[in-house]
Amino acid sequence: MGKKMLVVMLVVVGMWVLTGGVEAQDWKPTKPIRIIVPWGAGGSTDQAVRSIVGDLEEALGQKVVVVNQPGGGGAIGTKSVLDAPCDGYTWASGAVKDLGTYIITGTLDTKVQDWHIYLNSANATLVSVNPNAPIKDFGEFLDIMKKDPKKISVGIAGIPSAGHSAIEAIKRANGGDYKLVSYDGGAPAVIATVAGETIATTQLLSEQIEMIRGKKLRPLAALAPEDIPIEGYGTVPSATKWLPKVAADPIYFGIWVPKCAPKEVVETMNKIWREKVANSKSLKEFARLRGQIVAPYYGDEALKKAWPTIVNAAWGLYDGGKAKIKPDEVGMPRQ
Repeated sequence: MGKKMLVVMLVVVGMWVLTGGVEAQDWKPTKPIRIIVPWGAGGSTDQAVRSIVGDLEEALGQKVVVVNQPGGGGAIGTKSVLDAPCDGYTWASGAVKDLGTYIITGTLDTKVQDWHIYLNSANATLVSVNPNAPIKDFGEFLDIMKKDPKKISVGIAGIPSAGHSAIEAIKRANGGDYKLVSYDGGAPAVIATVAGETIATTQLLSEQIEMIRGKKLRPLAALAPEDIPIEGYGTVPSATKWLPKVAADPIYFGIWVPKCAPKEVVETMNKIWREKVANSKSLKEFARLRGQIVAPYYGDEALKKAWPTIVNAAWGLYDGGKAKIKPDEVGMPRQ
């Protein structure tokens, strides 16, 4: 009887070790971790990442360095993570819809399923114009797109970006056209509209919010299912009041770890997201100030949340003639 009990105990211990017991889940990095932001400083990705750096450093006991590496619509910085050693010390970041559509544009041969997804916030895109623009409301903006599209110059953060997806969604739902002006990041695109280089921008609320509060931008509509209240400004109406069928998906932001990363890295990240990021005071304050939604999802739940946005963005690129691969050829049937 004693021998049988001993065998059972040895089997249980062996299984505990093989499946990664509590101690095995604790990864203790021995050098700083890099998070590559594939856009310029001050944009939505940069802001979203920096809002949780303190939480990550506290949980890991190690320095976390944010590196801005813009270019290629986010593909250059993301590729640098794929090219780095897959040891858990280099992470990517951005809007998950961009990560999911690099393969569609042909800029990077990777799918969202190649990564462990860690979301922290959700954002909305706004159609805003320079305060001096001769456009009184979103209805007039849509009319000009149809009648005189050359007058509608729109500043965005490259292809693909949240701003590009937004104006393409509007174009599909409304008809007409616009003049595309691309910049290396959301912040430069917004500043261009403030300066009068473009008449409008369709970038993210977090990138526009201070300019809206300072009356340097005038928001016309939000690509969101409901009207969006902005602290210090008022309420921005939903674009669905004019375009009931426009895609108005939230834009999820977060951090990505390649699937080839060591198991202990992934298990530790899961634990941090569940226990630390989900209760982060700095993330909640960031969301309050920047008009965001706290969205601390990871794993299968994160992908489920983000998938509709990815698919809609992919088909938007295809319908707009910006795709090299048809989405349903890579597992993205039209919704």
